[in-house]
Amino acid sequence: MNEKAHEPALAQTAPRIRVNPPVFYISAILIIAFAAFGAMFPERAGTLFTAVQASIVHDFGWFYIVCVAGFLLFAIYLMLSRYGDTKLGPDDSVPEYSYISWFAMLFSAGMGIGLIFFGVAEPIQHYALPPVGDGKTVEAARQALVLTFFHWGLHAWAIYIVVGLALAYFAFRRGLPLTIRSALFPLIGRRIHGPIGHAIDIFAVLGTMFGVATSLGLGVLQVNAGFHHLFGVPTSSTVQLVLIAAITGMATLSVVAGLDKGVKRLSELNIVLAIALLLFVLCAGSTVFLLQAYVQNIGAYLGSVVQRTFRMYAYEPNPWLGNWTLFYWGWWIAWSPFVGMFIARISRGRTIREFVTGVLLVPVLFTFLWMTVFGNTAIALDMSGEAPIAATVANNLPVALFEVLEHLPLSTLASGLATLLVITFFVTSADSGALVIDMITSGAAENTPVWQRVFWAVCAGAVAAVLLLAGGLQALQTAAIASALPFCVVMIFICYGLLRALQAEAVATSLDLSGAAEPDNGTLGWQQRLASIVHFYKEAEVRAFIAGTAAPAFDAVAREMTSGGLAPRVSHEPDHITLAVDHGDRGAFSYSVRLRSFRTPSFAWAETRKAQSGEKLHYRAMAQSPHGDQPHDVTGYTPDQLIHEIVHRYAAFRHLRRIA
Repeated sequence: MNEKAHEPALAQTAPRIRVNPPVFYISAILIIAFAAFGAMFPERAGTLFTAVQASIVHDFGWFYIVCVAGFLLFAIYLMLSRYGDTKLGPDDSVPEYSYISWFAMLFSAGMGIGLIFFGVAEPIQHYALPPVGDGKTVEAARQALVLTFFHWGLHAWAIYIVVGLALAYFAFRRGLPLTIRSALFPLIGRRIHGPIGHAIDIFAVLGTMFGVATSLGLGVLQVNAGFHHLFGVPTSSTVQLVLIAAITGMATLSVVAGLDKGVKRLSELNIVLAIALLLFVLCAGSTVFLLQAYVQNIGAYLGSVVQRTFRMYAYEPNPWLGNWTLFYWGWWIAWSPFVGMFIARISRGRTIREFVTGVLLVPVLFTFLWMTVFGNTAIALDMSGEAPIAATVANNLPVALFEVLEHLPLSTLASGLATLLVITFFVTSADSGALVIDMITSGAAENTPVWQRVFWAVCAGAVAAVLLLAGGLQALQTAAIASALPFCVVMIFICYGLLRALQAEAVATSLDLSGAAEPDNGTLGWQQRLASIVHFYKEAEVRAFIAGTAAPAFDAVAREMTSGGLAPRVSHEPDHITLAVDHGDRGAFSYSVRLRSFRTPSFAWAETRKAQSGEKLHYRAMAQSPHGDQPHDVTGYTPDQLIHEIVHRYAAFRHLRRIA
């Protein structure tokens, strides 16, 4: 049964704006200022972008390489460790989307436009201009797919896993808001709600915006190339701006429709169109050769993945590393708040092992098949002399896919399908990005006004337009690499915070199982507990429990702590009460009891829906100490039982933090 708690007060309001002001306004001002600068001074912006990219590649390239390698190792460790069985939600939660819908949404949100754009362009580029050695040879052809797999394989999805897993864990298992700052709660505690948390979310918003804008820019370049190929529409900045405006308008409609009606349906349409195009090229091309190449390419990739991971070309300096590997690492990191939050929202109820395995392997295998089919087909056409694909792509990357389709049967139909696929991917990326940015800037508030998501969708289109005007593909690469640098540092702390939280939960669980620090007296009798579980409490009953039972228990514990030399703080609010005790550099203990409402179980969780009038609700007093335990029901406890519960959690906290 999937019960979804929500705040009672939110169901009664429909505000015109619901934002976290520092994050929303600072992010909006910075993004609008960037767009205005690029629109008014495109040449100066282009020069600045080039200088910034060169500086970052030269000074911080090693940092990107080491970090991405660490993210992959961290993801694999969690998958294989004892933490793999931990649920992303309560222990009795179940996944809310089928595997087919889950994988379709993962694929569409993760790399859709990029696969279409680079499916032919990247392998043929590596084949013609490899980082070392001669181009257009058999060895260059073999290595071209290995390099492509390296950029689109395990490393990319490991970056998404780090952010998505942390968000899903802290939101669904610890009850924190679904924002980036929540992942750092084990490290900085309630300071996530202050300036540090605001700064983290702002970095996430900027990274997401530029990551999405990079994808939208690539998509528009390819839609323009497709229209030129099909209808003779000229390839120009004016046409691209018109396309951005038109497709952003379509994305806005999808935003208004919401996640279930908009993104989910578009994602499933994307996967159907993508598989249709893939099967067409696989069957129309050299099918047996492509299947053989697929198997061999995977083997070659796995055999060289460690060496490639740390390859810096220190002894063969060339611009290839910055133009390709660092661009991709920056792009994936910049996009990770968007994709991470998106996959977190659709992964509630899965275990960590299931999450990591699914996200790390299934999209990767599909991506490898895609790159093999399109990349090896293009290389085969060029090597056989049937079509000068490499020469064409050298001067015009967006047209690469259409050049390959031109030499297959039913080329016009296939090119039309490819163009439609790019458009649907564009819309999916834009509306998904707007949804995620809105969540970050609103502090994961429920029932946010639609105009806020529309605003961010329009901003994404505007930034993509500015980047295209200020330098085209070069500007898109710079935006991805530069915006990822500060968030890469944040991701390191996210890994550490998630590990600390998992360790804390393991300690708390072991204490619960062993009965350590929990006295025999004061425990709940089974009859009392059963009666509390089956009873449906009214709101007034739970409020009376918090005021008449929980508050005296909290005050009693606070008085005893004060007499013992501690400095506890008890915060009384109408719908919740919190006890907090600071222990300096060892962190702060907190324990709260909060009024929560539950509605009729639903099996289709996605975007928060407004509470319907006349809906039946029942209420519970949910307690939580965010130091290793999940929210748990304490409704019906006596004062003594609640006191023993608080003391037990405090003892677990002291044990974990090694406080004598």
